[in-house]
Amino acid sequence: MPNRLHEEKSPYLLQHKDNPVDWYPWGEEAFQRALREDCPIFLSIGYSTCHWCHVMAHESFEDPKIAEILNRDYICIKVDREERPDVDGVYMAACMAVTGSGGWPLTVLMTPEQIPFFVGTYFPKRSRYGQPGLEEILTQAARLWKTGRPELLRAGEQIVEAIRERETAQPKGRMGAKGWGNAEEWMGQKGQAEKMFGFASLPHRAYRSFAESFDRTWGGFGSAPKFPSPHNLLFLMRYALEERQPEALNMAEATLQGMARGGIQDQVGGGFSRYSTDEKWLVPHFEKMLYDNALLLLAYLNAYQMTRKETYGYIARRTADYILRDLTDPEGGFYCGQDADSDGVEGKYYCFTPAESRAALGEADGRAFCQDYGISKRGNFEGASIPNRLGQEAKGWEAQDPRWNELRSFRDKRTTLHKDDKCLVSWNAWTVLALARAGRILEEKRFLEAAERGERFLERRMTDGRGRLYLRYREGEAAHAGQLEDYGVYALALLGLYRATFRTEYLRAAILRAEQMEKYFKGDGEGYYVTASDETPLIVRLRETWDGAMPSGNSVAALVLCSLWNLTGEEKWQEAAQQQLEFLAGACEEYPAGHSFALLAMEDVLHPHRELLCATRDGVPQVLRRYLDESPAYGLSVLVKTPENADLLAQLAPFTKEIPIPSQGSVYYLCENGSCRAPLEDFDLLGL
Repeated sequence: MPNRLHEEKSPYLLQHKDNPVDWYPWGEEAFQRALREDCPIFLSIGYSTCHWCHVMAHESFEDPKIAEILNRDYICIKVDREERPDVDGVYMAACMAVTGSGGWPLTVLMTPEQIPFFVGTYFPKRSRYGQPGLEEILTQAARLWKTGRPELLRAGEQIVEAIRERETAQPKGRMGAKGWGNAEEWMGQKGQAEKMFGFASLPHRAYRSFAESFDRTWGGFGSAPKFPSPHNLLFLMRYALEERQPEALNMAEATLQGMARGGIQDQVGGGFSRYSTDEKWLVPHFEKMLYDNALLLLAYLNAYQMTRKETYGYIARRTADYILRDLTDPEGGFYCGQDADSDGVEGKYYCFTPAESRAALGEADGRAFCQDYGISKRGNFEGASIPNRLGQEAKGWEAQDPRWNELRSFRDKRTTLHKDDKCLVSWNAWTVLALARAGRILEEKRFLEAAERGERFLERRMTDGRGRLYLRYREGEAAHAGQLEDYGVYALALLGLYRATFRTEYLRAAILRAEQMEKYFKGDGEGYYVTASDETPLIVRLRETWDGAMPSGNSVAALVLCSLWNLTGEEKWQEAAQQQLEFLAGACEEYPAGHSFALLAMEDVLHPHRELLCATRDGVPQVLRRYLDESPAYGLSVLVKTPENADLLAQLAPFTKEIPIPSQGSVYYLCENGSCRAPLEDFDLLGL
């Protein structure tokens, strides 16, 4: 008989609807019952494409004996971490405080008041190899709840205090009482940031950290397991250009090339798995997540712009194609990802044997696939082979080679993958940003069209009657209040769409989302909270700054605020950017390499910035468009003023009001560090 999860929309919760465990979704009904019955709460957090979540579910949550203990002694709550990153963030912080590490599934025992007194990750059903078993943990904790509750409550108080200390101990910024002064002073001096700002050394320290952990044989950083962390690569590429440090670009390129050759890239279908279990990127953890692929798409596009090496354009195109083919909703949104397992076996979907290769392609092409992509009788994973290009010198098959379709068709018929088909605002926004850039840089109109369709989906399906964002959409239902990263990344995506199209409506929409971010998430001059001020509070209101699998909401906010200041010239954005970078400078101090996306915003301040206004009668000039498509154009903000958008642009960026539109052609107005040049009609004379 289904439990209370059968009416939920989350694919993860629905995976547990037939468990014998009497699961509740997160909410007041569960907490009130726990209070009435004086029961502790068993909280389990995971996500639908998580391999170890599946393992623990099969071992324990489908087991009648474990279910009997849980139903008798606990109120049980299931949470999809992707739907409730705020809940996950609080209890993951507890797990990190207690154990020093974290991951999923996340297992929490807590009071009816939501105070955790025991935290961990995966536990086997019964003790083994020195690891405690869930049955023993549940039995002992239930006994202590009745006979030794003060001990549990003290443990809970200590855990919560540790989390709160982490929040209240956020380091102060390093600029001193004077700050940055007024807007004019900042614009006039930010090219001399080494003297002005306390955070000028942070990018250099981050670079040295990456250099120390760089794997010069296989690319990547540290030892196995290796994560793509594309925001680190984006930082290194910008650092290489701004600081004239070619080794930073070499590290980024070696990592991008290593991943492209390895099994972490799906050589058959495009796109990337979550991480590599080995040092050479061969054997991945096979789940494929939307956010990884969107951020990696940005990284490969950036490398293509900087180097013009076609291999990066090839990988970017295949990654974008994968997103459009396998993760795109008919309404225009983007799904969360695909599972690692098929038929209960991790990686089965992706691996081939020589016989299967010949069956899919015929004798000659099958042999060619085996030779070109490392398919052997011996195999490299569980008796089969993960397609890869390690050690291959010859060029691989073209992106549009029809044999890829045959291989994809073969494996689709052989087995299937679970797809998490919910849509999340922040993950969708990263994808909108990446596809918008792909459309321009790769000259693929369909990618830009998909980005604009994705933006319309977010406005139509994931925005409420008040203009606020929901967090999740699935099967016609939008739910859960948007959080900091939703507003921040969506604003960043809208700015990306503006740069790709110069449609002023996108700039206006980005400003709206940034204003909402300021109104509902801003702390007392010290960063942004994960949750909105008008939402039901959790035991701790977190401000996250560390860049994990994705950049933190606070890092994204910094980049948005700096961008809006440079585009609009409005003092309110300058002041907000100042406060945010000061806050992040303190947070970055201990380990700058863990805040690489925040460092991208700092690079905007630490190096000369230019503002370009193109006043044009005839639409966006091709020469300007071509420059932006072919160059990263770091430290350059661009506005385009036309007769059609002049009034709206004047509202958003008041300084543009007095700039005339020529009777024909285009005129360029370029300013740098508070000094403006004479207007020019010839783009090439700007010297960009």
